[in-house]
Amino acid sequence: MNKAFLIGRLTRDPELRYSSSNAAIVNFSIAIDRQYTNSQGGRDTDFINIVAFQKQAENIKKYVTKGSLVAVDGRIQTRNYEDKDGKRVYVTEVVADRVQFLDSRNSGNSMNVSTDETNNVSPADFQESEPQKETNVSDDVFADFGSSIEISDDDIAF
Repeated sequence: MNKAFLIGRLTRDPELRYSSSNAAIVNFSIAIDRQYTNSQGGRDTDFINIVAFQKQAENIKKYVTKGSLVAVDGRIQTRNYEDKDGKRVYVTEVVADRVQFLDSRNSGNSMNVSTDETNNVSPADFQESEPQKETNVSDDVFADFGSSIEISDDDIAF
């Protein structure tokens, strides 16, 4: 099984390019602090390279910038190529199946906007949601249910 789930902040603006067959490809990296502190009392940070394709790539370029918080669901891939000096270069990166934007542009507010091959993101998705209203006890449909619920052993699944 090859599955990666990551949450981090972009270390630079996404770089969008198009392949010879006109497929959109975006590259970016995210910074993720390690869970444990190092010997100096600070946290080490990992910088993970991410690549995404097609409409998802275009949406990432359009809606996130350096510092944006994102969640990435994908797989780890390794590849290699020969650079201009003839030296073999090895690359390990996460190929994103899904990228979810966790905060809006220019704010730290949490959002639930995601992008993948089937979802399109529009500026309307970035509108702040209405605050949740508190439930009045008189509006509670379970208020007259009683103070206890009787459950027999036959009702329990295990």
